[in-house]
Amino acid sequence: MKVLCDVVIDLGDKVKVENVLRSVKVDDFDFVDSRVEGDCLVAHMEADSVSSLLHTLDDYLSCVSVAMKVLG
Repeated sequence: MKVLCDVVIDLGDKVKVENVLRSVKVDDFDFVDSRVEGDCLVAHMEADSVSSLLHTLDDYLSCVSVAMKVLG
């Protein structure tokens, strides 16, 4: 069974979203596919179980949160 999740975070600023993407893209590996669409950070995630997806989502959102705080 595959579990899928798409996250869209509207940062309202293309430069800011590109900087956040550069900060988190390093950790994507095979778990997350992150990209910029307009002023939004878009992330597609796949996992083999709900619990694994929740772990990936939690880690990803934590990284995004830290990047946003550092970048102001």
